Amino acid sequence: MSAVGAIKRVFDWKIRGVRWVEIIGLMLVAAMIFSVYLAKAAAASESARIASLERQITQNGQRVRLLRAEAARLEQPGRLEALSRGAGLGPVDVHRQATEASLPDLAPIPDPEPVVIVSPTVPTAPADAEPVAAEVAQ
Repeated sequence: MSAVGAIKRVFDWKIRGVRWVEIIGLMLVAAMIFSVYLAKAAAASESARIASLERQITQNGQRVRLLRAEAARLEQPGRLEALSRGAGLGPVDVHRQATEASLPDLAPIPDPEPVVIVSPTVPTAPADAEPVAAEVAQ
C-alpha cells in the first residue's frame, strides 16, 4: 500500500492551490503546441522551396524547348544552302575527287619551326652591395 499512498500524495500535492500534476500537464501541452507550430513552419518553408524548384524546372523545360526549336531552325538545309552560296561556297565537283596517285600532292604542309625569343640578360649587382630584400624586410 505504500506505493499507492506515494502516488496519491503526488496527485494531491498542490502549489498555491493548483495540483502539481496539472502544472506538468499544462507544460506538456504547451510543449506539444510549440513543437506542432515549429513542424508546420518547417513544412511551409519546405513547401515554398519545392514550389520554387518546380517553377525553375518548368522554366528550364521551356528554355530547352525554345533552344531545340532554334537549333532545328538553324539546321534547316535550305537556310544552310543559302548561307553557303552567299559565302561563295558550292558543292564539290565530281571530277575534283582525289585519286590514290594524287594523295602525296595533297599532304599537309609541315608547321614552321617555333620561334624562340631569348630574354635579355639581367645585370647582376656587385658583390659588396646589400640585397634589396633585406631593406624591404626592415
